[in-house]
Amino acid sequence: MQRIDVLRAICPDIQEDAVITIMGAVAAELYSCGHQKNFFYLQHAMGLASSMGLGVALARPDKRVVVLDGDGSLLMNLGTLSTLAWYAPSNMIHIVFDNQSLLSVGGFPTATSAKSDLSGIAEKSGIRHTATTRTIEEFLTAWREARASKELSFIVAKVDAVGPKTFLMDLPLLENRFQFQRWLKGAE
Repeated sequence: MQRIDVLRAICPDIQEDAVITIMGAVAAELYSCGHQKNFFYLQHAMGLASSMGLGVALARPDKRVVVLDGDGSLLMNLGTLSTLAWYAPSNMIHIVFDNQSLLSVGGFPTATSAKSDLSGIAEKSGIRHTATTRTIEEFLTAWREARASKELSFIVAKVDAVGPKTFLMDLPLLENRFQFQRWLKGAE
C-alpha cells in the first residue's frame, strides 16, 4: 500500500477536520493533495504530532482531529500513547504510516522492521479502538469505523517505504502556523 493513495482516499473526508502531520514525506504528500487552511504541517518537531493533536483535541472538542504520524516519529515519543489513552479524546483519530524506516532522514530501519507492534503497544497502553491495515480496503474499513466511533482511534497503515520525488512545499511555515490558528479560532 502506498501512503499517497491513503492520503488521496481520505482527503475528501478531512476538509472540516483539524489535521496535523509530521515532517517530511507525510507533509509533502498531503500538501500535494491540495493544501487546506485546516492542515498543519508540523515541520522540525519529529515525534510531536500526536502531542500537538492531543492538545488541539482537548482544546476544541467540537472539532475532529486527525493526526498523520509515522512509525519513526511515534517511536521517538512512544510515551504519548499512554498519555493519549489517559485523556482519550473522543474526537481524535491517530493514523501512523508504518514504512518500517526513517524514510525522510535516510531510510534507516525502525523497530517495527523487527518485532515492534505499534497497534499492540497502543492497545496495551489503553487505547481501545486500534487497527493495523495492510491494504487500502482494510484501511478504509478501519477509517470509516474510526470516523463513526465516538472514541479515540488508532490506525496503523503498513505502507511501502517510498516517498515523494520532491518535498516542494511553497507554504512558509510561519504562515501555515497562523493560518491554522485562525482556522481553529473560526476566523477563516
